[in-house]
Amino acid sequence: MNPALLRKEVQRRRTFAIIAHPDAGKTTLTEKLLLYGGAIQLAGMVKAKKDRKTATSDWMAMEKERGISISSAALQFEYKDHVLNLLDTPGHEDFSEDTYRTLMAADTGVMVLDAGKGVEAQTIKLFKVCRDRGIPILTFINKMDRPTKDMFVLLDEIEKVLGINAIPLVWPLGTGPDFKGVYSLAEKTLYLFDKTPSGSKKPSFKISGAMDKTLDENYDADIVQRFREDIELIEEGLTGFKKQEFLNGQCSPVFFGSAVNNFGIELFLNEFLDLAPAPDHLPLLDGNLLDPVESPFSAFVFKVQANMNRMHRDRIAFIRVTSGVFERGIQAIHNRLDKPVKLASSFAFFGQDRNTVDIAYPGDIIGVINPGTFQIGDILSEGKAPDLRPLPVFAPEIFATLSCKDTQSLKGFKKGLEQLAEEGILHLFQSKTIGSGSPIVGAMGRMQFEVFQRRLTDEYKVETNLNPLPYQVSRWVTDSDIAKLPSNVNLATDKNGISALLFETEWDMNYFSKNHPDIRLKEHPSQV
Repeated sequence: MNPALLRKEVQRRRTFAIIAHPDAGKTTLTEKLLLYGGAIQLAGMVKAKKDRKTATSDWMAMEKERGISISSAALQFEYKDHVLNLLDTPGHEDFSEDTYRTLMAADTGVMVLDAGKGVEAQTIKLFKVCRDRGIPILTFINKMDRPTKDMFVLLDEIEKVLGINAIPLVWPLGTGPDFKGVYSLAEKTLYLFDKTPSGSKKPSFKISGAMDKTLDENYDADIVQRFREDIELIEEGLTGFKKQEFLNGQCSPVFFGSAVNNFGIELFLNEFLDLAPAPDHLPLLDGNLLDPVESPFSAFVFKVQANMNRMHRDRIAFIRVTSGVFERGIQAIHNRLDKPVKLASSFAFFGQDRNTVDIAYPGDIIGVINPGTFQIGDILSEGKAPDLRPLPVFAPEIFATLSCKDTQSLKGFKKGLEQLAEEGILHLFQSKTIGSGSPIVGAMGRMQFEVFQRRLTDEYKVETNLNPLPYQVSRWVTDSDIAKLPSNVNLATDKNGISALLFETEWDMNYFSKNHPDIRLKEHPSQV
């Protein structure tokens, strides 16, 4: 492709992830961004399925029943001549490992805070991942139509807890039931809103500024006076916003709104296009940036998913294009296997729905059929694979043995274990010293076990028994250290055949290390 045309396509793209503590309104904001982008007609519904009330990105049965996101999804839509790749991440902390990996595929983070709760535990963890990855973060303070903290207290909390300057680009008129609109500090224009029924969008209307007499005529005098005093204080006292400081991760621009009522969404989306970087700055291990135009095609696998659609029953590897142009049927070198692979079946996803993709550009997220060839972290490239930063791997903290209730279902049980373990949400081990030979599954949280069992039932027609084990810590060891191990250790191998030790407590692990200093314990298998 002509470099000038490719550069234009790169500059049109914005690839971002939404992060939040559970119940902060992440899924609702996701839906409303899709609504304003014209990707859906009614929040919570896909165009072709108007009776579907669940969020577009939450496609698994458990997600629909519980109203939570437990699996990342990629959604692409266009807005004002831009192509937006939205990565909707799990909100539940038990699935944070999936979220961390998905954040590696994003160029920008949108942090959603509940106006009544402020910065919460999961927000802190996810913010740290974004900061470590160098992802600039915008903040959307949601649920302004409900009881809230003081706005200045919220800004101060962001700065003190997260260690980043919080600079408002808009300011609310009223809070709770008195929340009427937001004031753009740059435009010096007030956007007023009416509640919108049934999730349909309704345009805001503008008035000339904070001193417009319309405010005095239509709103409570105390609310208007407090609003004007706040604006004066902000304009005189708060540090001005500088885009480069945002891109460098030194500050976060702050917006206010109510996603459920469409308050502040359109203004946020318009500002997002100007603020969020195009996918032209992906960092490499040596500190340099990957040039997406001058470099040949490259991409990395950040997610693997089985059985996204029961009609297809296939496995999908989600890849983020990092440079060059993807064309369906392209032949690329698989870096881990060191052999060429043909990428013939490629799709863009919108929840469960899929469309064939013939061409994709840096920043785009596409899915390719995975016959068992692709694993999380694999790099695909036409030339030499770029030295991309590795995806994070986390040692599991809870363990259990898993067995099949019906021996006639063993074939489906083994297939389900293999395919679901590929997704990287659970760690699969085979014990060398523990129990009766049943496979051991390791997880970050108990809900992962619930989901794993439920998916084995729903997708593979297999009923299972789960028996908790007392272990809380796992560490990997090299083959050269196996002979040095004492006989009383709990030894297992992971799904790739790499040896690991299981410990009941952190104290046990430290005691082992103290008594066996010559055995090197690794936090994740990539270090072996």
